[in-house]
Amino acid sequence: MISFFRRFFNSKLGVPVSLGFLALIALAFASSDITGTGMFGGVSGGDRVAVVGDEKIGTADLSRAATNALDQMREQNPTLTMAAFLRDGAIDEVLEQLLDRTAIARFAEDIGLRAGDNLLNSEILAIPAFRGPDGNFSDEVYRAAIGQQGLTDAQVRLDLGQGILAQQLLVPSAFGAKMPDKMVSQYASLLKERRTGTIGIVPSALYEPASGPSKAQIQAYYTANRADYIRPERRVIRFATFDASAVAKASEPTEREIAARYETNREMFAARETRRLSQLIVPTQQAANAIRDKVSAGGSLEAAAREAGFALSTVGPIEREALTSQSSAAVATAAFSAAQGAVATTARSGLGWHVIRVDAIERTPGRNLEQARGDLVTALRAEKQRQAIADISASIEEQLDEGVGLADVAKTVSAELTTTPQVTADGRIYGTAGETVPQVLGPVLQTAFQMEEGEPQIAELVPGELFIIFEASDITPSATAPLAEIESQIMADWKRAEGLKRAKAAADRILAALGKGATLTAAMRAENARLTNLDPINLSREQLAATGQRVPPPLALMFSMAQGTSKKLEAPNDSGWFLVQLDRIEAGTIARDDPVFAQAKRELGQTLGQEYAAQLRSALRADVGVERNQAAIDAVRKQLTGEN
Repeated sequence: MISFFRRFFNSKLGVPVSLGFLALIALAFASSDITGTGMFGGVSGGDRVAVVGDEKIGTADLSRAATNALDQMREQNPTLTMAAFLRDGAIDEVLEQLLDRTAIARFAEDIGLRAGDNLLNSEILAIPAFRGPDGNFSDEVYRAAIGQQGLTDAQVRLDLGQGILAQQLLVPSAFGAKMPDKMVSQYASLLKERRTGTIGIVPSALYEPASGPSKAQIQAYYTANRADYIRPERRVIRFATFDASAVAKASEPTEREIAARYETNREMFAARETRRLSQLIVPTQQAANAIRDKVSAGGSLEAAAREAGFALSTVGPIEREALTSQSSAAVATAAFSAAQGAVATTARSGLGWHVIRVDAIERTPGRNLEQARGDLVTALRAEKQRQAIADISASIEEQLDEGVGLADVAKTVSAELTTTPQVTADGRIYGTAGETVPQVLGPVLQTAFQMEEGEPQIAELVPGELFIIFEASDITPSATAPLAEIESQIMADWKRAEGLKRAKAAADRILAALGKGATLTAAMRAENARLTNLDPINLSREQLAATGQRVPPPLALMFSMAQGTSKKLEAPNDSGWFLVQLDRIEAGTIARDDPVFAQAKRELGQTLGQEYAAQLRSALRADVGVERNQAAIDAVRKQLTGEN
């Protein structure tokens, strides 16, 4: 259910931020539109892809939303191109999300729903991405995070508010939806249903032409299938890494620095005494002295505390100054005057009268300069190293800003410059089988595919320890491979495609024979003696589900067919055609106490809730009114694919 609602909470642009149930995607408007002419919805609509109520969704909104959706998809498929992304109807899906969100927000406004500042503040405070090192919300981290996405606080709040309104409207419509038991039984019994039949395959390789295509056929096939031969963008990356060894000489402290640090921190190296104490605090001096007297007479402080109804606590190890600040000078004097194992003289603080037993005394002798030298050198070296690395990083950034070449910058830190072969955005070495870029490039690879050519950058790989300077060069944009370079592949693909056509014709002939009463085995062998790849099937839906894997398409087809029918199904990768013959269906039965029934009832309830929410979404659109401008939508699609 959550995944179903998430699509309604997607906004026009941005990056997802974890927010419990909601998926916040911050809103950012583009600065330019695709212009046009014509009237749409009563207004000049060339730059409007839709109007929801009286709110316009611009071409820039749709363009940037589609770009953002592609960026999200590239997290799983870094080499995905915009053309391939849009080829499967992505632009329409993105627009549907924009329409849904806008219609929900508009309807909520009409009926008086609102997300106030306090509610928005509480949601922002709860987002983990905006927390500082102490685990609490950090305004600095928040501003930096949204700033990296080019967003403002107002845009984030608008987007978050719309998401909350969507939650308030859609969640109640789906919550607690239940399917009647009678209907659940009908659906659940399908899991017990058993089907028997046969699946065969007509491989396209068996029907491929013996001779190759002509030049004209090669060109025609290449032209018709250019999108199948798009090569991903490739880049050469030059990089160098450096670590603390680059500043080792500058990090060594001098004798003067060591002596100065010792003088500044002389108290740190003075003799110290810490004590571990057990104490209880009582309201009066009389009660404190009575407890102390019992202990002095041979009793234990623990027993005396229990008899008086007080709790004994432990303190320390603690120095005298710290105990003074926690209690009082009198208490500290008494505690540090008593011998180990003794009960100190009672003393008073703002909390009451203290009865203290000295459990342990630890004395650390003082250290002179020579004795403290090792600690001083270690601390100073670490400080100077951090500062030297910060200085050299700032210097490198200045050099890069001033246009100094990467090779010259690398020399300043004695780093070796490495140049990769052409690589793709997913880290593969282009044109090789399984080779990948060096591991050190992983954290900066996506940045390298976003930067301009010849504009090097510096990045921190391990905070304060390891750095990388890098640049992209020899950028080859994603494009269809030239025919001359893939002609042999085109010829093989053409033969496979022709084989697939002929295999389909053979499959149709076999189906015709089945229609006249032949068995699948007999019909396939009559078509071609080499068609012997058949599998008998005798399975229930429950057995299919128990595998926990995706159901193979031919089996899925068999479990959707009517008894006594036969159908064909194209196999993946142009490898041929499946033929599916369903002989018999045995209906299943299910008891109410069967665990499958309970599971089906739960899942059907979720599905019913999803349907309720979908119907509400459609009703909201109808209520506020939605108009589309197909010409503008097509213009956005062309602009994104570079057809303009």
